[in-house]
Amino acid sequence: MDLALPPKVTDRAFARLAEIGAGQQGQALRVAVEGGGCSGFQYEIKLDDVDGDDLVLEKDGEKVIFDSVSLPFLENAVIDFTEELIGARFVIDNPNATSSCGCGTSFSM
Repeated sequence: MDLALPPKVTDRAFARLAEIGAGQQGQALRVAVEGGGCSGFQYEIKLDDVDGDDLVLEKDGEKVIFDSVSLPFLENAVIDFTEELIGARFVIDNPNATSSCGCGTSFSM
């Protein structure tokens, strides 16, 4: 799949994957978009295996993967890792989302 502006992954997100040993376990961080959630779409972020049609972004042996169905929803998005009072988590800054819920895992377009 050829995207005009593929997603980006911050150094901080790759560093967190290295901290938890994802690459050493042969796992990658999958970022996907599914229907549902309080705003129409929701993100699914989990450790997973690479599939044949995935877009793979890699740095220092760590991988972040995106399936072909989710890619159009994530064009030019930024995947980051943040540590806040409410906890540490991977976050997505998605310029395609017109609105999102307070939890940050659900959005609309």
